[in-house]
Amino acid sequence: MSGIEPRRLRIALVGTRGVPAAYGGFETAVEEIGQRLVARGHEVTVYCRRTNAPRQKRFLGMKLVHLPAVKAKTVETLSHTALSVLHMFFTKRNDVAFVFNAANSPFVPIVRARGAATAVHVDGLEWKRGKWGKTGRKYYRIAEELAVRQADALISDAAGIADYYSHEFGIPTELLTYGTKVLREPATDRLSELGLEAGRYHLVVARFEPENHVDIIVEGYHASDATLPLVVVGSAPYAAAYTERIAQTAGSDDRIRMLGGVWDQEQLDQLYANALSYLHGHSVGGTNPSLLRAMGAGTAVIAYDVVFNREVLGTDGRFFSDSAEVALELAAAEALVDETAERGANLRERAASMYDWDIVTAGYEELAMRLALGHSTRGISRGVRNAVPWEARSGSDRIVAADRVEAHIEETL
Repeated sequence: MSGIEPRRLRIALVGTRGVPAAYGGFETAVEEIGQRLVARGHEVTVYCRRTNAPRQKRFLGMKLVHLPAVKAKTVETLSHTALSVLHMFFTKRNDVAFVFNAANSPFVPIVRARGAATAVHVDGLEWKRGKWGKTGRKYYRIAEELAVRQADALISDAAGIADYYSHEFGIPTELLTYGTKVLREPATDRLSELGLEAGRYHLVVARFEPENHVDIIVEGYHASDATLPLVVVGSAPYAAAYTERIAQTAGSDDRIRMLGGVWDQEQLDQLYANALSYLHGHSVGGTNPSLLRAMGAGTAVIAYDVVFNREVLGTDGRFFSDSAEVALELAAAEALVDETAERGANLRERAASMYDWDIVTAGYEELAMRLALGHSTRGISRGVRNAVPWEARSGSDRIVAADRVEAHIEETL
């Protein structure tokens, strides 16, 4: 960290479903980072989507503000953020606001007008997600440009995302990854409830969306000679047709276990930690929390072959691009059990050294301090896209080595 003298700040975390975390990576990040910022002496407010569950006023020291949202895919996030920003405008001023999701960037000027320096966590390449139609993808492309022009800082969670914004807009981002829990002696008692044995199954945990490639994983397993069952955890809030295709394949193979959503975190930890392998199909995000969770649990990972996953896994990951490669990797995992376990152990140590929530929080705090003192990247970017699109670059140009992340962690330490 720099030599900036710490002082108590009022910090708002906005743009997610809120806490307690029960949905995805942003929510987990808000819970983990927010409670640690409170422990460091800061006043933290988290904006939460209103649910039927009892509303807490505080959680792990964080102040919670519950507001409604329109329950529709295209406007749920935006409607909630709009109300959150309105609330921020008419209440006590925050020093810094961390806005999660580039889609929320149109609201940044309002946050800044209230006097809060603002950083936007841009997440992954949302415009590449299959769940969005033509209009949605166009909106996300525009929102990226708005974030570049209007935010005081951009946060990326992977070197590949930082590379994208550097190439597309000529602007630096703050590289702040996620952390994860490290499980060194995982329990097994909750597996029996699901009829599973430790080390005797393969695991997938993902929302059923095209860019997560659950269909390729299931089809690859179905075509394989794997003897251990494939346990599939996840649901699809929007992609009904895609889910049906997965269900049809799974229904024709009694080796495949579809569990739906598993919200019991203790049981989910045990599922991650006791699988022989974890198959990870996510392709358009940055550093994915589910991937880190498998690593922290010491489970060998077979991941979809994209720069983000290679960046996180390093040399101990195994990769696939199609269902045939899934089948080959599953066969190798079952044939070489000791080697598979060793890769999992190595990934756990990588997670422990590179993806620590205390280090991540220190990065957020240091950025908040700089922002509160007037740091801003507004005005230094082109503000418009590079004439040569990032996606048109050659594969070798787009690959960002994992040592960039390691170097960043070393600097943070």
